[in-house]
Amino acid sequence: MALLVLFSTFSFAVEKHYCGNHLVDSAIFSKAKKCGMETATTDNTVVKIKSCCKDEVEIIKGQDQLKLNTFNNLDFNQQFVFTAFVYSYFEFYKSLPKQIIPFKYYAPPNLVADIQVLHDVFII
Repeated sequence: MALLVLFSTFSFAVEKHYCGNHLVDSAIFSKAKKCGMETATTDNTVVKIKSCCKDEVEIIKGQDQLKLNTFNNLDFNQQFVFTAFVYSYFEFYKSLPKQIIPFKYYAPPNLVADIQVLHDVFII
């Protein structure tokens, strides 16, 4: 949903350079490359020739007005559900009190023999 809002509000320009009737280059985020026939230079003088080239710039505008709802624009039932959701969400992530483990450092005694294996008694 966030990507949809981002791309619907995104504006950009498409530049196209034509030489005669042929498309030479098109660019979206940069300048279109020229074909080099616009100006001719000879020994520090610039000679301008009537060019057969033309540039087109097409501007694609995104949406610039978004509908923003505030909490006060919602009706009572929507406010109640939203408030209950936010309250339960924050209550869910409250930390538990630190629990004391009484036998944390207790090591069980060493087994001399495994009684269940000696008497062939197994819990199923």
